[in-house]
Amino acid sequence: MYISKSFIPILKNNPSEAKIKSHQLMLRVGMIKQSSAGIYSWLPLGFKVMKKIEEIVRQEQNKIGAQEILMPTIQSSEIWKESGRYEDYGEEMLRIKDRQNREMLYGPTNEELVTDIFRSSVKSYKSLPQLLYHIQWKFRDEIRPRFGIMRCREFYMKDAYSFDISDKEAIFSYNKFFLSYLKTFKRLDLTAIPMAADTGPIGGNLSHEFIILAETGESKIYTDKRIFEVENAETKLEENSLENLRKKYEQFYSVTDDKFNKDEFESKVSEKNRLKTKGIEVGHIFYFGDKYSKAMQASVDLPGGKKDFVKMGSYGIGVSRLVGAIIEAKYDHKNEIMKWPISVAPYDVSIIPMINKNDSSALEKANQINSQFIKNGIDAIIDDTDENFSSKIKKMNLIGAPYQIILGKQIDGDLLEFKETGQEAKKINLNQIIKIIKEEKEKI
Repeated sequence: MYISKSFIPILKNNPSEAKIKSHQLMLRVGMIKQSSAGIYSWLPLGFKVMKKIEEIVRQEQNKIGAQEILMPTIQSSEIWKESGRYEDYGEEMLRIKDRQNREMLYGPTNEELVTDIFRSSVKSYKSLPQLLYHIQWKFRDEIRPRFGIMRCREFYMKDAYSFDISDKEAIFSYNKFFLSYLKTFKRLDLTAIPMAADTGPIGGNLSHEFIILAETGESKIYTDKRIFEVENAETKLEENSLENLRKKYEQFYSVTDDKFNKDEFESKVSEKNRLKTKGIEVGHIFYFGDKYSKAMQASVDLPGGKKDFVKMGSYGIGVSRLVGAIIEAKYDHKNEIMKWPISVAPYDVSIIPMINKNDSSALEKANQINSQFIKNGIDAIIDDTDENFSSKIKKMNLIGAPYQIILGKQIDGDLLEFKETGQEAKKINLNQIIKIIKEEKEKI
């Protein structure tokens, strides 16, 4: 892909209205464009990153046996009245009426709708458990949308729902999602720590937020530093293995501010291991039993002719928010360098040739290199403009492909100037470059 043919409207300076790193970068490199307060159009660069995040989220949901569906953005008010949340949810819910004067709403979440789908389709305990998820746009009418996509009104989200016959089986499902979230964030090159959290308007008595550390985060967090040493690589999708994994994390004090207790924190965590900081929520899971199934009469037949209400949980990941979260974690604000994890990078490598009117050899070399990349499944962007070299480097540092190839005036035979973005360059041949990039992509 030539940068001259790409729709990447780069700004020379950071927009004055953007206060945090992710908002600044996303506006500056044309990943998004504001449509109205808290609502954005996603342009090619940003959309490409978000879709790669979406696919990783989808893969990890599928691995635990969750099945993908798609629910509409517009919901009837009737099911929300049935659950008792229509009046309780507050002004964040966007309420509308259709031409028949029926009350509708733009879905801020989907517990009611998925429960309605379940109760009309599943009648016997033999069909349980069921794990359903969808990835869809949602809307919450934030009173003060800010920080770009980090706290906006319209956002792209994966939410999943579990249906089980007993509390024991439901906790097993909860723990499956607990593991899948840890694996998802690891593939995004993020260290996300599960922390005990308040259940809020979703309800229930068991909840964990997954938080990445960031100075710009809105969540205050209090944790034991040793929690960062917990390993989960060998965890299997078995009841005891999953339960033990969650207990490994829960043995260390780790909470968001709504669950914080100073005396408990200081009694459980030694002074040297105490960490008080801020973080960004990138995922949230809840177990709420029969809160919705009982209100909405979602029951199944049990052996012996009895009926019981199913036990439910819900599990959310902010797909669009993760784009901003990765920037907050990875962007070098001082040097204006972004290096995307290769798992979600808009391009694997940028090729930066020195071009002038009298000599197109560097561009020709770039095209030859790119043809080999295409054969090997490597996605490259070529800066084919006639800008000066420093401007090109600066531009590509913002776009953030994890690797760069520099083609200057002197091209020494088969050796190419190759580097990780933001690091020192080294001279190696094209076959070695292809090997390095392919090996990194295979780790995803």
